[in-house]
Amino acid sequence: MTRRGAAGVTRRNVLRAGAAAGALGTLTGCDAAWSLLGPQLDGVPDVVRLADGVAVDPAFHLLSRATYGPRPGGIERVREIGAAAWIDEQLAPHAIDDSVLDLRLAECELIFDDPHDLQSVDEKMIRHQMERAALLRAVHSKRELQEVMTGFWTDHLSIDVGKRGCLQTKPMDERRVIRPHALGRFRDLIGASALSPAMLVYLDGRRNRRGTPHEAPNENYARELLELHTLGVRGGYAQTDVMEAARCLTGWTLAEGSIKADLRSLRALLGDPGGDARLPNRDAVFRREWHDDGAKTVLGKTIPAGGGEDDVAALLDIVCAHPATARHIAWKLCRRLVAESPPEDLVLATAEVFYRTEGDIAALVRHVLTSDAFRASAGQKTKRPFHFVVSALRAVGAEARAGRGELQALERMGHVPYAHPTPDGYPDESEPWTGTLLWRWNFALALATNALGPTKIDLAGLALRAGLAPGRDPPSDLAPLFFGRRASGDERAAIDAYSVSGGGDRTAQEEAVALLIASPAFQVF
Repeated sequence: MTRRGAAGVTRRNVLRAGAAAGALGTLTGCDAAWSLLGPQLDGVPDVVRLADGVAVDPAFHLLSRATYGPRPGGIERVREIGAAAWIDEQLAPHAIDDSVLDLRLAECELIFDDPHDLQSVDEKMIRHQMERAALLRAVHSKRELQEVMTGFWTDHLSIDVGKRGCLQTKPMDERRVIRPHALGRFRDLIGASALSPAMLVYLDGRRNRRGTPHEAPNENYARELLELHTLGVRGGYAQTDVMEAARCLTGWTLAEGSIKADLRSLRALLGDPGGDARLPNRDAVFRREWHDDGAKTVLGKTIPAGGGEDDVAALLDIVCAHPATARHIAWKLCRRLVAESPPEDLVLATAEVFYRTEGDIAALVRHVLTSDAFRASAGQKTKRPFHFVVSALRAVGAEARAGRGELQALERMGHVPYAHPTPDGYPDESEPWTGTLLWRWNFALALATNALGPTKIDLAGLALRAGLAPGRDPPSDLAPLFFGRRASGDERAAIDAYSVSGGGDRTAQEEAVALLIASPAFQVF
């Protein structure tokens, strides 16, 4: 793995390589350039070693959970340095060179803009670039564990960009809240989220005021803070705790700037039916005249009167340090990384790590990934659609372009990034996704036959790198690339028979890969 400061990929090297390829007349544009250069720059190995056991290879299992699925060469990397060293490496994402991904993300420049810069931009374009960037990162980032945890916290602190104002503020929320704290400290993550413009808009915190004794504060964010973000629905809080938490949060809103823009969009964003609307800038601000500055009691702990803007910090200290929060976060993390119904002893042990380390997320992740329960959990979870699509692209070493084909597949399966309509995030159970099987098969076939538009794969080259040759080796010999183990007798018979009997113009290899991706064994991980 190339690290910053080492002799690795640079923008100049990429441009030189592109120029050289262009001189040979092989490139027709950016898509063609990345299709040719991407696999080389990402270091796809010349030799791909396939798992040879009847049980799922431990390295394959680790990569199936701690990344969005193994890529060719990934298992060799884990075996080379050891699982513990690989986990430690991934838990220090800033030391990992991700410059090739940065070049890919240059095509999604809007994700780096602040809210006021996005007001005059077509909303479909913003959304399209956000979705593309999420997919590109999941497929191509070298900071693989950080991407998995970014997805986890994006669900945990879910914001639907379909609500007015959230589309323009969510890109900054991901840059300043989710991504930098995904492997940091839980209290820092919640603190950043509580005053994020995107969260202030989504859960109406910007309207939470108590300017007069008769004005009731808005409880929306306070309720979700306790129910979803910290203690959990069974965390032992009462309605009075929600009300007191809402009082602590009064007075925080969005700052205003002087940039002029279309009044209709501004009024929609600010909830202002008329008047001299002004554009919110990138920061939350505290308006003391809106704040309830009296004493509050949350979860049995008193916050003295006169705290002003510090009341929010006092509130978050209380809820983040509560034992119910440790258990709730431990349970959700174990559910994501181990099983839908994780072992109770693992949850309790992980909660103890949370409590002992004061919410060190990296320590929690390391504890779960190195546990006996994790090692024994292969095949116990069903891939959600986003994971399914990304893991398929990664398994075949695709140069994913995150184009219309991939995004339409996610839309049909109901798992478009940033679009869950309620604040609980996309479900982490298998049952809600059972209706997506037909669309999974359609995607598998499109991927195997290079019918996804600019995203292309080289199945023949991949098979040769794995030491397989068409006509000599049965198509089912590719199964370890997708299952992490040899195909069973029944799987082998079904794959080889189907590959020979059907498909029209499709090759036996394409038929086999489509069937492998759509098979029950690839749907679980």
